[in-house]
Amino acid sequence: MLEMGEGPATAHPSATVVLLRDAAAGPEVLLVQRNTALRHMGGEWVFPGGRVDAADYPAEGDREGAARRAAVRETREETGLEITDEQLLLLSRWTTPEGVKRRFSTWFYLAVVDADVEVEVDGGEIATHRWVSPAQVLEEVRDPEHPLRLFPPTWVTMLDLAAYACCDEACTRVGAREAFHFQPRMIPLEGGACFLYEGDAGYASGDLDAPGPRHRTLMRGNHLDYIREPEK
Repeated sequence: MLEMGEGPATAHPSATVVLLRDAAAGPEVLLVQRNTALRHMGGEWVFPGGRVDAADYPAEGDREGAARRAAVRETREETGLEITDEQLLLLSRWTTPEGVKRRFSTWFYLAVVDADVEVEVDGGEIATHRWVSPAQVLEEVRDPEHPLRLFPPTWVTMLDLAAYACCDEACTRVGAREAFHFQPRMIPLEGGACFLYEGDAGYASGDLDAPGPRHRTLMRGNHLDYIREPEK
């Protein structure tokens, strides 16, 4: 679960890269596992990425420009893969809910790489990696006995990518749409939480039963359920 804080915390700028490659059975995504010794998200499977450093900012102070530089740098540091700014397609942006101790405002980028690239994790912050299809991840998360643990941003991104038959389709569709900014409102539940997103009928009030459209993620233990239902 997310570590809760006692007061308001600043959302630090960060960047994440969803690395995608074509495989025989369809697109595969690179997941890396954080070292279990780390206090923050130790042992979790995530996309490569990290905080924006001061050195990532250009002279004019462009925040997204800094996020793109951080995305390239973090990918190199964590996976050994060299990507360029030109490869990055803005996929989404996620801001950690208020009330959480460590908060981030994270740009999620999509980048396609060659099928035969060799990943070399740093062996420190990142312990290991795997290439896996989004469909396989969805099956593992829904496994009733041993579900794969993911946080909502990773889960929702996998659901998005599962709709694409190849990397070209993913790039075409992602490049043609406006990137959505997820700014969740977290409502505690017994055994978990509900994350309300803009467009949900209960987003402003926090009322989970408010009549109208649904746009939310339910998290109970390791089980996740993303719901997006337009108003009927």
